[in-house]
Amino acid sequence: MSILYIIGTPIGNLGDLSPRAAETFRSVDMVACEDTRRTLKLLSHLGIRRPLLSCRSQNEETAAERVLAALGEGKKVAYASDAGTPGISDPGAVLVRRAAEAGYQVIPIPGPSAFASLVSVAGVSDKTVIFEGFLSPKAGRRRSRLKELLETGAAFVLYESPFRVLKLCQDLAELGEDRRLCLGREMTKVHEEYLRGSPAEILVALERNSEQKGEFSLYVSGKKTEHPVDYCV
Repeated sequence: MSILYIIGTPIGNLGDLSPRAAETFRSVDMVACEDTRRTLKLLSHLGIRRPLLSCRSQNEETAAERVLAALGEGKKVAYASDAGTPGISDPGAVLVRRAAEAGYQVIPIPGPSAFASLVSVAGVSDKTVIFEGFLSPKAGRRRSRLKELLETGAAFVLYESPFRVLKLCQDLAELGEDRRLCLGREMTKVHEEYLRGSPAEILVALERNSEQKGEFSLYVSGKKTEHPVDYCV
């Protein structure tokens, strides 16, 4: 029976792949993925060999046609982005929509998510959390969107590269000095680290290192956050 599985994959630690996700990879006829090289390494780690199809943001429409063709032949297909859960700052939404519109089953295989992982260790009790992902690399657009997010009064989560994380924290120190932050770096990896505190405190902690490395996830508390965690490194 034709099924498209959307599989959450590790954001760093391969041990976080669920047994169900591994079994699903073994059960399908084809694996569509954001980067065939990354997914090949994961499947090789599991001892699995399956045909791979590149399905990234730049070619998702055309790749979706090939997936639909496979589903039309009665095949089972898995989709995985590079890391984490597809559709959350990763490709996958177009493929899911096209498959669902065509009447095929689309089944999620829950797994790791940088967003959910960071929220779980933020140590605050915000009832509303907005997922924003990556802001524009252009300074004016970044600051404009930050102002809009802060004006909502809700908590929000951002992703940022090591090349712009300092500028992001500088903007937050100016625009949202009363908020509490939880900054996660290299989550689930060897050099995993979390910083908690005000934007100014986080900025000082980051500036201690001359070079920022790794991918960053940032939780910005809501305006009326309950029980914020004290600053710690």
